[in-house]
Amino acid sequence: MDFIVKMNTLIITMISVLYVYQMFYIAVVFIGEWVQKRREKKQPDIPVKQHRFAAIISARNESNVIGQLLDTIRAQKYPAELLDAIVIADNCTDDTAQVAREHGAIVYERFNKEKVGKGFALNYAFHHIAEDYGDSYYDAYVIIDADNLLDENYFAEMNKTFCKGYRIMTSYRNSKNFASNWISAGYSLWFLREAKFLNNARMMLGTSCAVSGTGFLVSSEIIRERGGWNYHLLTEDIEFTVDTVIRGENIGYCAGAMLYDEQPTTFQQSWTQRMRWAKGFYQIVANYGGRLSGGIVKNRRKNPFACFDLTMTVMPAMLITVFILISDLVLLLMAAFGSMYMPHLLQNMLGSLVFWLGGYYSSLFFMGAVTMITERKKIRNCPWWKRILYTFTFPFFQLTYLPIALAALFKKVEWKPIRHEVAKSLDEVR
Repeated sequence: MDFIVKMNTLIITMISVLYVYQMFYIAVVFIGEWVQKRREKKQPDIPVKQHRFAAIISARNESNVIGQLLDTIRAQKYPAELLDAIVIADNCTDDTAQVAREHGAIVYERFNKEKVGKGFALNYAFHHIAEDYGDSYYDAYVIIDADNLLDENYFAEMNKTFCKGYRIMTSYRNSKNFASNWISAGYSLWFLREAKFLNNARMMLGTSCAVSGTGFLVSSEIIRERGGWNYHLLTEDIEFTVDTVIRGENIGYCAGAMLYDEQPTTFQQSWTQRMRWAKGFYQIVANYGGRLSGGIVKNRRKNPFACFDLTMTVMPAMLITVFILISDLVLLLMAAFGSMYMPHLLQNMLGSLVFWLGGYYSSLFFMGAVTMITERKKIRNCPWWKRILYTFTFPFFQLTYLPIALAALFKKVEWKPIRHEVAKSLDEVR
């Protein structure tokens, strides 16, 4: 039993060492932003070429919210003749297609009960666009979810970063409903941190960022080279990111392009969504894990750190943590029943649990607090007392991922749509 205690301590220490670089990212952002501000004062504005974009929106029964998104696309401070909204009404049973057409979108209706999911819908759209307009009519596509809202400068900012040579890039992901409850706040704070202290830092260091579900750009060259969108695992966005990094290409980040995303507010919705994410991560490890981790050594001339960073993102660290926690609890019960004979074991296990839980909570609280402070001006319609409360509940929200990660290992998971109901205009959100 002492051996198991020592092994648990060793594993926890190793995981902490492997992930400590993400704390370093915070320092990178503060230093990097200070340097950027000094450079911007000295450098004149550089004219950029205006590219032709298409916003690609996969929508399944999204008539409640898609009109508001399309309105924000039409209100962009970008030449209207260079920007189209294309909606894939995917297996819809409501009037999503009609609402989309009324708001000026090009609409493709798709009905396929066997090939279900966003990845199949995107592939369907890209092939139809190639047939109708040619595969080089648009310079790039921006993938957006139907429940999103876009800042009016979104495409102008994305265009600036696109002009720097990035063929794939992601943007700043804000929330439509941060203040709804501790669940929506947990999601929101995580995505704000991902934008500010993960992708932002990666961009500054010249390594690859990661695509996250919505609000990302893909050049038409990429779609042509890869023969469409051939990513159909449960987390097709991370699958696309992993494949891109393995190929040696860096994904960029545009901090000035902000979108607002709706987050789940019930634990049932959250459980369903994160179950899919957890299962999708296991699928990626099974399908790409060897090549991704191997890229740490093989991609020496490209970006080996990007392979390491992404390996840390998709590796089943949460599952390892679950098994550590379960083994600690089992040993703790055994020690409790035999405490008259093994008092030292009981003391060691209690110390191990306190150390693990305390370290877990403290690190997540620190990340959440720093994010809440730095991004406070971008968090709208949330009173100060809720911001403080949700900073303390953020680690608990992340802790609920533990049973999800364990259940996803054994449960069959299929893609299911999340119903969106926050039908607000951009002005109402802001």
